[in-house]
Amino acid sequence: MPYSTRNGPKIHYEVHGDGPPVVLVHANPFDRRLWLHQVARYSAFYRVVAVDIRGYGHSDKPETPFTLADLKDDVLGVCADEGIERAIFMGVSVGSGIAMLAGLDHPEKCDALVLVGGSAAGPLDVESIVAGVRQETLGDDLMRLMRGYVAPGFADTRHGNWLLSLFTERAADLSAKSIAQVFRARGSCDMTARLPGLTVPTLVVNGAHDNSLTRGGVTASLIPGATHAVIPGTGHACVIEDPDAFDRHVVSFLSRRRLWRGAPAG
Repeated sequence: MPYSTRNGPKIHYEVHGDGPPVVLVHANPFDRRLWLHQVARYSAFYRVVAVDIRGYGHSDKPETPFTLADLKDDVLGVCADEGIERAIFMGVSVGSGIAMLAGLDHPEKCDALVLVGGSAAGPLDVESIVAGVRQETLGDDLMRLMRGYVAPGFADTRHGNWLLSLFTERAADLSAKSIAQVFRARGSCDMTARLPGLTVPTLVVNGAHDNSLTRGGVTASLIPGATHAVIPGTGHACVIEDPDAFDRHVVSFLSRRRLWRGAPAG
């Protein structure tokens, strides 16, 4: 089980496959397994690195304040430990913020960005979110959050309930205080004014029911040459709600930039 401590906290990650690197960064309140469909598919053609950001999975769970830049440096520390000089970075929600900040601060390390949710700013109601994340009811609180991040009805299907339950079954191993710091780190970083200077090829993806849909569209409009894709019938977590549709957009985007290594888009 590999860990990086290059940036201080112990950051867990998994590596699958061989080829050009793809780095996957998950959302609140999930972990690296949010990308389970993409790991299975992309690892046939790429070296896929799926990271547990601090506060989640097998990574450390610090309860003192940290910043989005710290989260970005955690991910880049994993890359440095793995000898990765350039990669395609894909992120969902806070993960998209981490990927976006990597593209702004270190464009030389980024072949492309896929930003799911794609808001350049964090949530406006961070403290109300944090107030609803309590250690004594953490599993239920995380499930409530996740139900708001998927399309209506998805969590009530057998498939959807099973997927979301993956992220609550070990809630006792998580820290509500650390999760709160992740939300605060994202909420304190607004990159909107910097977007016109982002030079990395970028795909912004939103679900049609995504609470970040409007802000994702604004992000795509401000990044030179960016593509914006909207997936019907999905929400903020479209990568697990409709992985086939998500992957079609990714394959098309990467193919246009000669970065796709697998079969043509279907």
